[in-house]
Amino acid sequence: MSYASEVKKELTSLTVHRDNAKAELMALIRINGSLSISNHHFVLNVSSENPAIARRMYQLLSKFYGITSELSVRRKMKLKKNNLYILRVENKATEVLNDLGIFDGIQIVERVPQKLLTNDAQIRSYLRGAFLASGSVNNPETSRYHLEIYSLYESHNEMIAEMMNKYHLKARSTQRRSGYITYLKEAEKIADFLQLIGATSSMLKFEDIRIVRDMRNSVNRLVNCENANLNKVANAASKQIENIKLIDDVMGINKLAPKLAQVARARLKHPEVSLKELGELVEGGPISKSGVNHRLRKINEFATKLAEDQIA
Repeated sequence: MSYASEVKKELTSLTVHRDNAKAELMALIRINGSLSISNHHFVLNVSSENPAIARRMYQLLSKFYGITSELSVRRKMKLKKNNLYILRVENKATEVLNDLGIFDGIQIVERVPQKLLTNDAQIRSYLRGAFLASGSVNNPETSRYHLEIYSLYESHNEMIAEMMNKYHLKARSTQRRSGYITYLKEAEKIADFLQLIGATSSMLKFEDIRIVRDMRNSVNRLVNCENANLNKVANAASKQIENIKLIDDVMGINKLAPKLAQVARARLKHPEVSLKELGELVEGGPISKSGVNHRLRKINEFATKLAEDQIA
């Protein structure tokens, strides 16, 4: 089972207050519902690939409207061959849609009327229903952090973003395929949203995985930085030794200025140490790291000039 499926499974097991559950049903039907005409009557079809969500919609329709809706199952043949669970409401389709502020008898109402979402709990329930209907969240173990909710209408998509940003989630919107999405990219905001809609266990799992990933990434960065520094030191030391040997072969280290000769001999004896450590090993030392670096730079410059003279 995917992580998104686990989240939705947890959400469908929640028991919420009657008024709040109605807000959830409102989002489920608004996003997953379609309206048709049969025998001069409107027919409402609400679909989902998730059987637990279909069961929840069936229970809510029965609870609020006394409807025993017809449930059918179809096999999708394109791309993913999942089952599609369809609830069909005939007799009270107009009553249901009008009561939920979705259809006014003439056209679809794209934004939810404010009078139907009057408090914080109802807004949270609406967002829960919207996520159940068309939301997805990436598995934090295997991919980048991303949560989104799809909507067919731009104005409804904007409304979902406004609801989410009421809780400072930094939600953004964009157009995708034949509709629009509201999405979150920050791990902390995704965790906050999961907590907001009632997916507490899923949020805790998300946070556990996120903390482990962040710690692992921090350790990897430190190791990579340390390795890079070690390689840099090793390459520099190798070049210094090569130059010192050139000077020794051509004229002898002892012909260098005494302070340079001391550092040159110390580097030959201790090729693996850092500049700071080398300063403590220099004859007549210790000397500072900057002092060692200055003398080695003088040796490198002298060796470069000596090599050029040899070529000439």
